Amino acid sequence: MVAVKEIELEGHIIDSLVLPKAFDVIMDAGGDFDVLEFQIGKHKSDISHARILIKADSREQLDYILSELLKIGAKIPEVVEVKLRLAPKNRTLPEGFYSTTNHPTYVLISGEWVGVENIEMDVAIVVDTENKSALGKPISDIKKGDLVVVGNRGIRVEPPERPRSYSMFEFMKSSVSSEKPVEILIKNIAETIKDVKREGKKILVVAGPAVVHTSAAKALASLIKAGYVDVFFAGNAVAVHDIESQLFGTSLGINLKTGKQEEGGHRHHLYAINEVMQAGSIENLVRQGKLRAGIMNEIIKNNIPFVLAGSIRDDGPLPEVITDVIEAQKAMRIKLEGVGLVLMLSSMLHSIAVGNILPSWVKTICVDINPATVTKLTDRGTAQALGVVTDVGTFLPALRKEILG
Repeated sequence: MVAVKEIELEGHIIDSLVLPKAFDVIMDAGGDFDVLEFQIGKHKSDISHARILIKADSREQLDYILSELLKIGAKIPEVVEVKLRLAPKNRTLPEGFYSTTNHPTYVLISGEWVGVENIEMDVAIVVDTENKSALGKPISDIKKGDLVVVGNRGIRVEPPERPRSYSMFEFMKSSVSSEKPVEILIKNIAETIKDVKREGKKILVVAGPAVVHTSAAKALASLIKAGYVDVFFAGNAVAVHDIESQLFGTSLGINLKTGKQEEGGHRHHLYAINEVMQAGSIENLVRQGKLRAGIMNEIIKNNIPFVLAGSIRDDGPLPEVITDVIEAQKAMRIKLEGVGLVLMLSSMLHSIAVGNILPSWVKTICVDINPATVTKLTDRGTAQALGVVTDVGTFLPALRKEILG
């Protein structure tokens, strides 16, 4: 027996490639379709509208197709309330739970479309029917008795549409390549950062240790001091090598002025950790006057919120490092409030981790000398990420010059 369902697509569905994506989704899943209505916007400000009848060989196949179409903004015309089931126990979701995208999402509760707060990719939606509210929750935060959205009905997803006018950022997104005018991109990024600050939103920097190894830490510290970094995420290594560079002039034992390995320098990062341990914290090292410059010094002096998330490879780790990854996730989620732009600097794992908890409307710029970092980030769902394939040691000083003069 053939299972059918009608969907609607509305907006700039041709420019944004939503319409061909919808056809691909249906055919790739083995379904069929009939276009019942198609109205094309004739001017740049006009939207287009399509009604499509989906055909599948089974209800299960149809449900799968609909779940994939919802992710790209399809709407089911009939007004049906969202379906809810109780979570059977802590950290466990009911069968058939809906897994979110990172796009703005709404659920129909008692005849009213309610926006889902704290949206990010791959979380569940928990509903409070009494207060008519909905919240994105990771599985680790689910409590027994939570009312969880299941199935596909009563859900509306609104992916961001491609701008109708030319955008340098659209050009940046067009491909992941080093063959782009980096100087022009940096100018554009600098202006965007200034715009975000003027709007009263926050700038989050996610940094990898290459920022220190390439001698770009001074440029980043200058941007922090000047107020262009509001939140900072990194791992243990960034803080350790930044402190090592200030105390001993090396990073991983390499002299940052000569580029040569210092005799016995491979021990300097352990010496740096030990100095922090003796002081009790990075903050104490700054207050005692032993750490007088660098990234962590400026973060402490300017009261910048930060999260240092640990890994199994860490030496030490430093006292401020959060070694429980779930707790590190929670700390990062809290500090994302008000963030309007994220600048990811040469850190594949931290960039992907942060990308996983970002809503799609947050501007995201990923700078890495390895094109695969940007590709992996976007492949894992952070489709809004804009890639700049270049050496962070070149990028940060140039960005500082554009912003600070």
